[in-house]
Amino acid sequence: MILRIVSACLALFALPAMATAQDWSLDREASSVGFETTAFGGPVAGEFSDWSAQITLDPAALETAQISARVQTATGSTGSGGVDDPMLGADGLAPGTHPLALFESSDIRATATGYEAHGFLTIRDAVQPVILPFTLAIADGHAIADARLTIARTDYGIGAPGWGTTAANVTLVLHIEADAAE
Repeated sequence: MILRIVSACLALFALPAMATAQDWSLDREASSVGFETTAFGGPVAGEFSDWSAQITLDPAALETAQISARVQTATGSTGSGGVDDPMLGADGLAPGTHPLALFESSDIRATATGYEAHGFLTIRDAVQPVILPFTLAIADGHAIADARLTIARTDYGIGAPGWGTTAANVTLVLHIEADAAE
């Protein structure tokens, strides 16, 4: 009887070791957080220069996976003042009152073509559930992930009547490179 109890206790202590978590250190120089849309009748692309993410992900232990990202909205730029001014204005991202856009995963799943991070995206204090599909390649302790997520800007309170020629959708374009943390 005592042997069974000891065996059960040892099995319980071994469970956390089986479900390992792998933290990743971002390679900021090789990574980017960008966006694409259409405005004034043509394609528009830009990037956010100040962002951070905490990533814990082991494809063999997705139950331990977690992604948390923060983007400083004031750092969004297309290089065109005619686009950037309204994007960063009161009807746009409004960084003066809404300095951060946030993503928090609640669940990460493997799919036939890669992975999906199920979670919540917050922009301008509007919180929406999203599913972020991404590809992931890991070799020699280096990970490369690419993702595209199309959102409706009005779901986040972005836009004004004068934005008539601006597309209703914006595609977030993520390229993340990271090294396995020790």
